[in-house]
Order: sequence, then C-alpha cells, then structure tokens
Amino acid sequence: MLLAASLSAACSQAQPDQTATTPTDGTTQQQDPDQGQQTGGKKKKGKGGDRRKDKDAAAQIQGLRQVGSLKGVVPESSGLCPADQPGTYFSFGDEGNDATLYRLSATGQLRGTLSLGTTNSDWESLSRDDRGNYFVGDCGNNENDRRNLVIHRFRPEQPRQVADIKFKYPDQTEFPPEKKKARNFDCEASLWHGGKVWLFSKDRGADATSKVYSVPDQPGSYTAQLVTKLAIPGQVTDAALRPDGHRLVLLGRGELFVLDGNSWEEIIKATPRQVSLAGAGQTEGAVFKDANTLLISTEQGSFYEFKLPF
Repeated sequence: MLLAASLSAACSQAQPDQTATTPTDGTTQQQDPDQGQQTGGKKKKGKGGDRRKDKDAAAQIQGLRQVGSLKGVVPESSGLCPADQPGTYFSFGDEGNDATLYRLSATGQLRGTLSLGTTNSDWESLSRDDRGNYFVGDCGNNENDRRNLVIHRFRPEQPRQVADIKFKYPDQTEFPPEKKKARNFDCEASLWHGGKVWLFSKDRGADATSKVYSVPDQPGSYTAQLVTKLAIPGQVTDAALRPDGHRLVLLGRGELFVLDGNSWEEIIKATPRQVSLAGAGQTEGAVFKDANTLLISTEQGSFYEFKLPF
C-alpha cells in the first residue's frame, strides 16, 4: 500500500473565488518581539498577564514550555504545517476568518502572509506534499450537516490559483445524523501521503473513535474511502507525521495520541499511546520541529514547544 513519508492537509475541491480582493503576495512583517507583533496594521495588545498564566500552566506539564504567543497575530489558530521557507510554519484561523495563511517563526513571530484565491468556510487543517503543493482542509463540520466539504490545493508562489478536491463520506446518509452518538463526520486533521489526502474524523458523538478516510490528491469530486477506525478517547484536532515517516501524532483537546510503525500500514493499525496536555488550553495545531519535538498552538493564542516523553 503506502509508506508514510510526507504530509499535507486536505479536505475537498472547489473553484477559486474570483471576487476575493485580498493581496496576492505574501507580505513579511518583522519587528522586535518585545515591541509586539502586527497583523493588518494593528499592534498586538499587552499580553503580560496572559503570558504568565500560560507559562504557569505549561510549567505543570513535563516537556512543555511556552515559546511565544499568537494573540493578535493569528486569529484562533486552528492548525500548523511546515511553511515554504526553512524554519517557518504556516498557521491560519478557522471558521469565518480571512482566507489567509500566516508564516511564523519557531517562536511565533510573524514572517509574512499569503492570501488565497478562495474563501474560508471552516478551515481546520493544512499540510503539504513532497512536490511543494499545499492542501487546506475546509472540512470543519461542527453540526455534521455540511454537504460542501472541500480541500483547497495550491502552491505558495501562486496563492490565487486554487484547485479543489470535493468529497463526501461514504457512510453518511443523514445531515446531521439523527442520533447524536453517530455524529462523527467533523474533520480537523489531515495529512498528505502517497498521492492521497488522509482525513481523521473528530468524534463529536461519543469521543471514542477517529475514522480514517482517504481521497485522491488531484482536483475533482470524490467519495472518500473509509480505511480504518482508531480507538481515540477524545476529539482529534490536528495530525503530524514525523519526517522519517515512523511516528504519527494526533492532537486532541488537552492531549495527544502517538502511533508508531515501520510503515503507514503499521502506523494506522497501531495502538495509540496517550499523553496528557491538561492545562495547556484548547490545543488545535501540531507540527514536528524535529524528530522529538512538536510545536503546538492553541485557539487562545498560546504557542508551545513540547518534547515528546518517549
């Protein structure tokens, strides 16, 4: 089947929005971190008290430390992914925010932005393939009633040219399912691997199972393939694959799950090991900084570095 190699967020295809008026090129804004960061010309508000609170919480979790703050930089950070420049990472806001990617340093300082030629219905995940293509998963589905799930595919050098991968779930027939325990069609985590986008569901019904689907990485309309189900006692909010392809991390809200294997087939059959991040906030984004270290963002704006315990 597939060997785990590189990742990329995905969700489904739609045509580029020709009415968007946001700038085409990424713009870099740099300044001394002690003087605050800027987004859209507005200075970041004072954050001393919040930063101390976040650091106090991080101090209670072994291996976790706050390295920056995204407050005033990224509105409700909902995911992380390696960016197109070495040592930088893309993040983005979720439902209702601009169709913009924010290029960040490893300490959360703003290094530039990309405005995409599409809209943000509910962006929840982002990843890239091994050829420089990026995939934005516009498949947030809190109410389990969406019929327009899509993954936006683009290249950073041409951010206005967006191709879409539209998809539907093979096992969903009700929008939303009548039984609340059956509401497992939200998706906030996805990866690219082996010519496919892999989707991990967020179980809003029972907090027990993450379903793993795949769709081709080419523009078009598809019925996703249900590949397997993972026993995850929580709600998956992001996914990150280690560069060597032997470890998958699924982020939850205040926790993460680690799956190891020598191949992609082994990884998605592995028994997840759970690591608590209780007190860190609503953890939404995760990306590998190196083989043993993750960068993690929260919806509240905290930006952490986390050393994996095993």
